[in-house]
Amino acid sequence: MGCESKLWLVFLLMSGVTIVVGEPQVPCLFIFGDSLSDSGNNNKLSTDCKANYFPYGIDFPDGPTGRYTNGLTIADFITQLLGFDHLIPPYANYGGYDIKEGVNYASGSAGIRYDTGKHLGDNVELEKQLQNHKVIISEITKQVGGRVENVEERLKKCLYYVNVGSNDFINNYFLPQHYRSSEKYSPEEFGAELVKQYSQHLKALHQLGASKFVLVGLHLLGCIPHEIITHGKNHSLCATEVNNASRMFNNKLEALSQQLNKQFSHSNFIYVNTPLMASHIPQLNHPRGNQIVTCCEVGSNGQCKEEHEPCRDRSLHAFFDDFHPTEIVNRFFARYSYHSPSKSYTLPMDISQLVRL
Repeated sequence: MGCESKLWLVFLLMSGVTIVVGEPQVPCLFIFGDSLSDSGNNNKLSTDCKANYFPYGIDFPDGPTGRYTNGLTIADFITQLLGFDHLIPPYANYGGYDIKEGVNYASGSAGIRYDTGKHLGDNVELEKQLQNHKVIISEITKQVGGRVENVEERLKKCLYYVNVGSNDFINNYFLPQHYRSSEKYSPEEFGAELVKQYSQHLKALHQLGASKFVLVGLHLLGCIPHEIITHGKNHSLCATEVNNASRMFNNKLEALSQQLNKQFSHSNFIYVNTPLMASHIPQLNHPRGNQIVTCCEVGSNGQCKEEHEPCRDRSLHAFFDDFHPTEIVNRFFARYSYHSPSKSYTLPMDISQLVRL
C-alpha cells in the first residue's frame, strides 16, 4: 500500500469511521450531482462556484481539493462504508486511477436543468454528466479488451449515487433576477417538470447498464442559511416558500422511485428521505440555533472567504458556509443512508441491503 493510501486510512481511523476490511461491497461506485458531492470537477472551470482554496478542506488530509466542506462529503463517507480504500476520483482528474472502480461526475452549482447555476459560470449539468459517463464506459471497455458483455455484467453490480436538484431551486427558480422559471411555472409545476427530466436521465443511465440506484431527496432548502437570509420572513428560522417547493419535489421523487422499481423489475431504486434524517441530526437541531450559524466567514456569494480562518470547533456547527454542511453532518447522512436506524429514512431499503442483492 502506498503512502497516500496509508495516510487515508489513518485519517479514517481518526474520524471515527468504521473501516471495512476486504474487497469493496460493490465493484464500482459512480457519483452524480452537485456541490454536495463534487470532489474537484469545478476546479478548472470558468465559474465563481469553486472550493479549491482554504478554508475548504481544512480537515481533509490533502487540504483543499474542490470539496465544499471542511472534510469529507456524504459520498466520500459512503465510499468508505462500502469498503473502498480510496476515494472515487473526479471525472476532471481521473488519470492514474482505476476507473473500473468508479468515477465522480458531480459539479458545483449544477442541476437537472441545463441553465441552472449558469449565472455563476460554467458547470456540468446532469445530462452532461451522463455523457461523461458514456466516455468512461468506453474507456473501461477498452481496458478489458473490448469485451462489452463483461463491462455490462460489472456495471449491473455497481452502485449509482445521485444527489441533484437543490440548485434547480436555489440557483434557478428562486432567483428571478437571473431566471424566468418562476414566471412560467408554479412551484408544483416546476417540481413536476424537474422530476420528468430527472426520470428521463435515470432511464438513460439504466440503459447504460445501471441497476442499483440511490436517489437522494433534497434538504429542506428553506432552512439553509442562504435561503433564510434571502427568502426568510419575520425573523423565521426557515423560508417557508422554499421549503414547500423542496417538499413537493421530494414527494414526486419518492413516487418516481416507486414507479421505476415497478417498471424495471430487475433493478432497484432507493429513495433517501433527507429531511426526515435531518430532523434527527443534533447539529441541525441545536437549541442555540447553530443551524443558521456558519463555520466560516462568507462573502457575497455565500461561500467561504479565501484564506479566512474558520470556527475552531467545527463539530458543533451544521453548516460550513451558507450552503454546505460540515463534515460531521455529512457523516450522519452517510451512516443513516448506509445503515438506516429507521425504515422511513431509506425506502424501500438502505444502501447496505441494496448492495447485498
